[in-house]
Amino acid sequence: MKLINLSSILLILILLSSCKTTYDSKPFVKKEIPNEPNYNNLESWAAHPEIEISPLSKYNQEGDRVDVFYIYPTIITEESNTDWNANVFDEETKQNIVDIAIKYQASAWASSSRVFSPFYRQVHYRAFFEPYTSNGGRPAYEIAYADIKKAFDYYLDNYNNGRPIIIAGHSQGAGHGIRLLKEYFDDKPLQNKLVAAYLIGTNIKHDQFKKIKPMFKADETGGFVNWNSYKKNKKPRINKDPAYNSWKEGNVVVNPITWNKEVKSTLKDHKGMLFSDEKVYSNSVEIELTKGMLWVKLPKKIPNRFLFRFIRNYHFADINLFWEDIKINTGVRIDSYFNSISKTNK
Repeated sequence: MKLINLSSILLILILLSSCKTTYDSKPFVKKEIPNEPNYNNLESWAAHPEIEISPLSKYNQEGDRVDVFYIYPTIITEESNTDWNANVFDEETKQNIVDIAIKYQASAWASSSRVFSPFYRQVHYRAFFEPYTSNGGRPAYEIAYADIKKAFDYYLDNYNNGRPIIIAGHSQGAGHGIRLLKEYFDDKPLQNKLVAAYLIGTNIKHDQFKKIKPMFKADETGGFVNWNSYKKNKKPRINKDPAYNSWKEGNVVVNPITWNKEVKSTLKDHKGMLFSDEKVYSNSVEIELTKGMLWVKLPKKIPNRFLFRFIRNYHFADINLFWEDIKINTGVRIDSYFNSISKTNK
């Protein structure tokens, strides 16, 4: 499915929210797993400082003090696609990832960091819902994470060179990011190199980790933030709304405009939403924190605003809605990280 603009995404979400979706499926068979990527090859990276033609090329990535390891969300969602894992050698799939996830999500971190994002054999969207989870979804998910782990190992061995790290991910990507934090950072030496983790659009608890904590200050470092965006006064419906599995009461919810526990923020506080026309619209979003969720009022000032009236679930725009806010906050946290190191070394 080639998604080329926000309008087409919105129309698909309207259809998804109107009824329970049934997917074509088949048993998970190991011999049908697509070939694994080779991270020694630049073509196995969706974003990398050495890629010359990229949506991130206009941002300054070279020479920055921090690296971002970004894990993109689920792109393969077609009801008729029976594959359990994405084929990272399929050019259309790769281009969709670059045109959607890298351009509209990873770019939020690209102004202040070098961005590394591996192509990985992500699991198909249906794997997150029963009966598909228990009938192929779990082993397929492990294939996806194995790629992320391999890519991160390669990054550490060949590119990091002791630089501080930001882990960023959305939806499926955030789920893989949680596992990376547990295996590589939590109560381990590498935790000292963690600037922040932006684990957005997933189910994550306050005690998810041993030592890594949620961050409720804009300049806090070494912890994580999370939110799940939904239409104001609505809640996800089981087996009907795509956000249901990522939302749970008790989830960590950080205000992505004020970066604290402030329950509400106003239009004047909002720094900017990145829209499909590649323009940033400031002062267009008002939010309210509720139980495990971020309620979002209908965005203002944007083209095709009427389409948003039919959408309950803003999960697809968890990052776009607060693109400029994330961009600015990343810089604040990086400065804070290096300031704390400077004070420690005096």
